[in-house]
Amino acid sequence: MSSVSDRLGRDEREAGDLSHAFAWDERQAVYRAIAERRDVRDGFLPDPIDDDVLTRVLEAAHRAPSVGLTQPWDFLIIRDAAKRERIRALAERQRDGYAATLPPARAARFDGLKVEAIREAPVNIVVTCDPTRGGRNPLGRHVQPRTAHYSVACAVENLWLAARAEGLAVGWVSFFDERELAAELGLPADVEIVAYLCAGHVTGFPPAPVLDLTGWARRRPLAWAVHEDEYGRRALPGKDAVDMIEQTVAAIAPPDEAAIRDAREHQARLTKPPGSLGVLEEVSVRLAGLAGTCPPPLPEPAAVAVFAADHGVHAQGVTHWPQEVTAQMVANFLAGGAVVNAFAGQVGAEVSVVDVGVAADLDAAPGLLRRKIAHGTADMTRGPAMTGEQVRRAVETGIEVARELVSAGARCLVTGDMGIANTTASAALIAAFTGLPPERVTGRGTGVDDATHARKVEIVRAALVRHGLADGARERDPLDVLAAVGGLEHAALAGFVLGAAALRVPVVLDGVIAGAAALAAAALCPDALHACVAGHRSAEAGHAAAIEHLRLRPLVDLELRLGEGTGALLALPLVQGAVRVLHEVATFDSAGVSGKDAAP
Repeated sequence: MSSVSDRLGRDEREAGDLSHAFAWDERQAVYRAIAERRDVRDGFLPDPIDDDVLTRVLEAAHRAPSVGLTQPWDFLIIRDAAKRERIRALAERQRDGYAATLPPARAARFDGLKVEAIREAPVNIVVTCDPTRGGRNPLGRHVQPRTAHYSVACAVENLWLAARAEGLAVGWVSFFDERELAAELGLPADVEIVAYLCAGHVTGFPPAPVLDLTGWARRRPLAWAVHEDEYGRRALPGKDAVDMIEQTVAAIAPPDEAAIRDAREHQARLTKPPGSLGVLEEVSVRLAGLAGTCPPPLPEPAAVAVFAADHGVHAQGVTHWPQEVTAQMVANFLAGGAVVNAFAGQVGAEVSVVDVGVAADLDAAPGLLRRKIAHGTADMTRGPAMTGEQVRRAVETGIEVARELVSAGARCLVTGDMGIANTTASAALIAAFTGLPPERVTGRGTGVDDATHARKVEIVRAALVRHGLADGARERDPLDVLAAVGGLEHAALAGFVLGAAALRVPVVLDGVIAGAAALAAAALCPDALHACVAGHRSAEAGHAAAIEHLRLRPLVDLELRLGEGTGALLALPLVQGAVRVLHEVATFDSAGVSGKDAAP
């Protein structure tokens, strides 16, 4: 509350006419109720709620603004224990159904999460909406009929804040089939349920939201959620536009040396010969340094983000595959029919597809994040592949996707990609960032013949020459290099890596497209590499050059060159196993095993 109070005090001094403002202590009370409101599920007491208190809370809800003053809400108070038991059974069935859709690691985390207090709270309040209230044409609802439901949401918010001011806790239960619950409650056909709330006195209010305290979700910065005049221009009132990339880079810290030291010492005490787990020991140490604690959190559940985009350089004949395959493969990913889906299912990872630049318009679908910046890039041999604005938006998209997945519960991120001709752009990026010649870093991609490969090398060379990158990027701005010869998915993947590093969450890199993007991320912030694990070594020539330049040790070498995130997913159990050793393997002392230096 101190920051809010300080801001209020500054406003008191700097604002103009305050004749309509509440008194200082009243304003503080309002902001305190907002800051301390919690969605509470634990610690409810059986003590009844005083009727006068409950009436005041409901009066606050009833004073909410509503479109056309229709007040489309009603409040159904439920105290009967038998009825609450039946309602809880409905919620439990839906909870079980949701848990069945989760990968095992995430389902295990969810299983330990309390999501309702229907029986424990002495009062349950159902907030309903009657969208027919107000007649055929109520004021303000002609164009947006859903405003009736939005009005009810305002009533719920009023109720919640008033309850907090009265010392009452409220928890919102959403694990219901709405019509099934409506039937149990005997609601008329046109009446819909907006919120099911559990209210009562509690032993105490948590210092932060439970999902935040349990590590299930994290808040977005306010400055990322405020847009000035146009969507995408983020700025707090009266402040300069937010540079999301700059803020993310500033949040990336070097590894914690104390945690690294603790991890090395712990490895030395485990019941195995020192160094016997080879590279996996170093992985566990690096992840301890990333997390700032030993042992580091288990890198599970994992989430794969497949960034998809098309490339203007496709017109130069660098592949035999038609550009339409990008959109077709996105559909395949969403239907669960691709190799990435099979491998993700095997290791319990969730797959999301992010459209940052597919040439076709894609319909909404579960698992698809529509973040399209352009319908593919321009031809990099004729000019920059992207504008400066496009490349920044793509990097910012990757940053936000990383935060969204971590907020949804992911504790390890995996890079994926899809885009016909994207190995050509990858080769150009790798040549630019490493200074190596095109023939050293240009592979066969989808398996082109010798003639097409030779043409591909020359196309990469021509693009580098055109943009002054033939001798490497030197001191060029990494964003300029990305804009010149990269792809929208490369820029988004670079942001994805930066976002993971800022959140101190490991990211397992896939093949050549991820390697090219990681070069860009490292050029923007070298410390971002501490979050990166090279999942595998691709058969693409440029990938070996990229990970060697980044000084990353690949965990798997199976001559893969599919992309999609497949190689990284095969390596994921190795990353998880490396950390699990620190959590579960006994030390010599705890197991009663003699070390190699024990006296005879």
